[in-house]
Amino acid sequence: MAVPARIPRQDSRRHLLLDVAAALFAARGYAATSMRDIAKAAGMLPGSIYCHFPTKAVLLRAVYEEGVRRIGDGVARAVAAEAEPWARLRAAASAHMAAVLDDSSYARVVIRVLPADAPEVAPDLTALRDGYEDTFRRLIDALALPAAADAGAFRRLLLGALNWSQTWYRPGGDAPAAIAGRFVDLLRADLAAGAAP
Repeated sequence: MAVPARIPRQDSRRHLLLDVAAALFAARGYAATSMRDIAKAAGMLPGSIYCHFPTKAVLLRAVYEEGVRRIGDGVARAVAAEAEPWARLRAAASAHMAAVLDDSSYARVVIRVLPADAPEVAPDLTALRDGYEDTFRRLIDALALPAAADAGAFRRLLLGALNWSQTWYRPGGDAPAAIAGRFVDLLRADLAAGAAP
């Protein structure tokens, strides 16, 4: 029987700090959460947290990076199962909305904490967001859009609607995948209507 590899203690503490920070940033907001709060919730001495993250902003950047990775991985898996461009966009939208609505604190932090909330790492947070949005940029660029269509506005409208679902979605109604698919279908129909002579 194979013995599972042990996670080095420092690495496991880092993961614990990321999980705790994500939960607190999501629940209280970035500004209202202190490093002392995070250390206490993680069962660590306040000074110990600085061995892993020198500032709260650096910790936020790590939480953001993990959140973007998780959302991006789900979208990549969903898109890989489709070949037709509109089906790929529908799959990406559905996976994105599912990630935004799951119970992950990481997704809530990525959506709710703005780069301007942490000026020290704002360029890094913006780059992480932009890197993720490139997935949707490429998917939309692969569509046969009318010449007059504004692909950037299309992308921002779709992602804005999907991200805002954290506020308006209520369990028990239509499934998130169905709603996300309808968003894409509505935008597609509008573009088709606008292109008609």
